[in-house]
Amino acid sequence: MNERHILAIDQGTTSSRAMIFSETGSCVIVAQQEFPQYYPHDGWVEHNPEDIWNSVVAVCRSALEQARERGIEVVGIGITNQRETTLVWDRITGRPVYNAIVWQDRRTADLCARLKAEGREEDVAARTGLLLDPYFSATKLNWLLDNVAGARSDAEAGRLAFGTIDSFILWRLTGGSVHATDATNASRTMLYNIHSRQWDEELLELFRIPEKMLPQVKGCAAEFGMSDEKLFGVALPIAGIAGDQQAAAIGQACFEPGMIKSTYGTGCFVLLNTGATAHRSQNRLLTTIAFQVGERTDYAIEGSIFVAGAAIQWIRDGIRLISSAGEVEGLARQLESNKGVYMVPAFTGLGAPHWDPHARGAIFGLTRDTGIAEIVRATLESIGYQTHDLMAAMQGDSSAASKGLRVDGGMTANNWFLQFLADLLGVPVERPRITETTALGAAYLAGLQLGLYDSFADIAKQWQRDALYEPRIEQVDRDALLKGWRKAVSRVLEGH
Repeated sequence: MNERHILAIDQGTTSSRAMIFSETGSCVIVAQQEFPQYYPHDGWVEHNPEDIWNSVVAVCRSALEQARERGIEVVGIGITNQRETTLVWDRITGRPVYNAIVWQDRRTADLCARLKAEGREEDVAARTGLLLDPYFSATKLNWLLDNVAGARSDAEAGRLAFGTIDSFILWRLTGGSVHATDATNASRTMLYNIHSRQWDEELLELFRIPEKMLPQVKGCAAEFGMSDEKLFGVALPIAGIAGDQQAAAIGQACFEPGMIKSTYGTGCFVLLNTGATAHRSQNRLLTTIAFQVGERTDYAIEGSIFVAGAAIQWIRDGIRLISSAGEVEGLARQLESNKGVYMVPAFTGLGAPHWDPHARGAIFGLTRDTGIAEIVRATLESIGYQTHDLMAAMQGDSSAASKGLRVDGGMTANNWFLQFLADLLGVPVERPRITETTALGAAYLAGLQLGLYDSFADIAKQWQRDALYEPRIEQVDRDALLKGWRKAVSRVLEGH
């Protein structure tokens, strides 16, 4: 009997990928396509929804064609996606009414500030686990309805549909027959009550969102419909959906309370599984749904760094200090120290635990001797420092000391960075054999629904460590590095 495979659609911030995984968790086929980013104004970030859709179709067709040529049996689809990015489309024509407003977008900072001033944040946080920040979907959706001509009246008439990227892809994959999302993506909209696990009427009223716009919320492993046969030449069941960071936690087999993972992509996201308890952070971190499968719902504390890999992309494409991201590790290794150079990559504000949408990036400690290697290393180190801030905040929220960190994402190919991370955190850092755990998590969810796996225990057995990085520096050296970082961050926070 041929081994069964799952097609995982990984729709990210800068590219879409289709990855085909075997039952044993091996990736056998990858297709990837980048798409443009749009920055209409300072702090605004948009995507053309048709660019996203066309890239998804292209990579899926490429991957499935390769599978057919190699006799690989694909039995279903899992979807994972950039979270919070907000889309509204016409139910009749299927066309978006405006570009997708990306999770990084800060255009609603003033609205969030006004709601905070009105004392709304405590109630919002109690219901959603989230803080009032432009990061989340609710204020983006409010902006769309108020600023696109005719959108609010059409929404109130039931003509418009709202969704995060997973919902939009699902709608298109099923030929417009299914308008749904999963609990993890719903939990990032700031409209979903993570305790009752329903759209929250009071939040819909606060943000002036018609309920008829909203998708049906399902578990992460569920029947989401069949793909339209005309798209890929075959109708496949769509059986798993999770937001990218929750999918990565599933791919990392973080199924038990206390397990923690950090994903390094465009941004960086640290998730700590807290089990059946929705633990309220005292350190301005987020409480979110980690996964909902069958009758089981696990929660997580999450810290979000808006700029991680995007900082490397900036020194490559923005100021052209390097020609490829692969040069970064070699340049960092050239130096014995950071020579007092610190970069705070607050290009779109600072995320957890600062939550300052008005902060902007800066580089400190420049001298006449500063060169490309120093700036590159400072950029790389900044991602480690931000991770440290998140981990320290999590330690303040959790009585259990962290025994280690599982890492994944494109940046984890950089061995220098992972050793720096272990040194800075003072805990072992583990890189798995499969670092593309976001797509793998989506495949695992679909596989659970379709019977490829009986339980989370089956999936956990497949996790394998590729490399282990142990801390090598003394606490005094760690403290000195962190002192310089905190000074740099304080200057950024004071600078507006």
